[in-house]
Amino acid sequence: MNDLLRHIAPFVGRLCLRIARGHSSDAAQEAMLAIYQGLRGLREPTAFYGWVKAVTIREAVRTTKRVGPGPSDGLPEVAQDANPLITVHISDVMNRLPAHHREILTLRAVYGMDEQEMAATLCVPVGTVRSRLHRARRSFQDAWLKSAG
Repeated sequence: MNDLLRHIAPFVGRLCLRIARGHSSDAAQEAMLAIYQGLRGLREPTAFYGWVKAVTIREAVRTTKRVGPGPSDGLPEVAQDANPLITVHISDVMNRLPAHHREILTLRAVYGMDEQEMAATLCVPVGTVRSRLHRARRSFQDAWLKSAG
């Protein structure tokens, strides 16, 4: 069990860093504990990494809600060939958004979750996800245009 947890710890840490930012170590601890406790209930061993990802994202979101937004650690990695100035600009705009907008945009853009997956992860109705996503996109666009002009 220790070897397995050691093996997934870097993966869990990276996922938590993207969502929980300044509280990523707390989120990673919570996720590792949830993984350890829930492992016996995993019915399909081939789904292990997908299950670990889902549990980790859920715990990172819960931790962020529980302890509040922390200091910003920057935006997750973007494409290798992206212009570094645009990456810095995107990071700056994301840092100015409210935490719940950063959270929903990260789940969509970085993790590629659809509305159903986001609703399950955030424990909210799909309609709430749709409205949050709409508002987050609008906030990002407004902040982007303000900083560009």
